[in-house]
Amino acid sequence: MHSSFYGRRVTYAIAEAAHRSGLSIDTLRYYERIELIDPPARDSGGRRAYSDDDLAWLVFLTRLRTTGMPIKLMREYARLRHQGVATFGQRKRILERHRQDVRTRIDELRSCLGVLDYKIDNYERCIGAEHIQEASA
Repeated sequence: MHSSFYGRRVTYAIAEAAHRSGLSIDTLRYYERIELIDPPARDSGGRRAYSDDDLAWLVFLTRLRTTGMPIKLMREYARLRHQGVATFGQRKRILERHRQDVRTRIDELRSCLGVLDYKIDNYERCIGAEHIQEASA
């Protein structure tokens, strides 16, 4: 569903789409070039005009990238998306596999965080002991 203002579809110029999606203009153009996003409609002046649907797709792509999904897999997902309902199962499997990868990475990061916490606590103890020694000297 597109936003509308008195029956007109609201669209966004590339700079506004970049701002709203959190991506750079160069990234938007790159995503278009590698067919991650469809070429947006053009306004009367020939400039890109992104819709709310385009922005929602960009937000989803950004989340996939943030979670570490490779561009190649994102392109496969986008290609399947173009094929419609018949690819729901394939797309679901891609997301399920990626979800497992994300969970594994979260576990690895938690382990790393534990090491960082340990080291920081150790430094705090050392620094505290140093201050005690200086005060008693």
